[in-house]
Amino acid sequence: MTALFLRDLKLSIRAGGGALIGVLFFLTIVAVIPFGVGPDLKLLSRIGPAIVWIGALLAALLGLDRLFQAERDDGSLDLMLMQETPLVLTVLVKCFAHWTATSLPLVIASPLLGLFMNMDETAIGATMLTLLVGSPAITFIGAVGAAVAVALPRGGLLVSILVLPLTIPVLIFGVSATYAAVEDPAPFLPPFLILLALTLFFAVIGPAAAALALRNTAD
Repeated sequence: MTALFLRDLKLSIRAGGGALIGVLFFLTIVAVIPFGVGPDLKLLSRIGPAIVWIGALLAALLGLDRLFQAERDDGSLDLMLMQETPLVLTVLVKCFAHWTATSLPLVIASPLLGLFMNMDETAIGATMLTLLVGSPAITFIGAVGAAVAVALPRGGLLVSILVLPLTIPVLIFGVSATYAAVEDPAPFLPPFLILLALTLFFAVIGPAAAALALRNTAD
């Protein structure tokens, strides 16, 4: 499992720029918002957490179609299906590797982009914390879409269409927890705990559903 994690991590970084492409796309989304809404610093600070979350969500969707595509192309997906290690565990490790290569750099870059939106220290810290907790759920949900579309020659757009509606609850509670931390620390815990529960829920459901979809695709 460690070898699989390191292998997928290297492939994610090499293929199409990996983390760099996601961070640049994230930066582009957040950077163009001030030009659209104007130079109102109060407005930027108010909508900043939501914009950072939306940018991170869209950037995290970029490389989901490649989650199982390399194994499909070189035939190693059949070996994954036949090995003694449970396929659910294999999918879980691949999800962790994908999150480390693509979503973790977005979390690290979020404080810098928060400064672009005139966010204060509390908002930046809360946004970074909620992204750290909520972004794995996006990867686990994306694994299901990637497994469904793995047999299609150009399934990248289909994966985004399938995954985006399912990630809306993660976006809602991530933004809600951030705004709660800015307005009053007391109501921060309920939406944050719900966000954590969503991540834990999809950590169980996502790999299992993706493994089932991969087996059906192979059949």
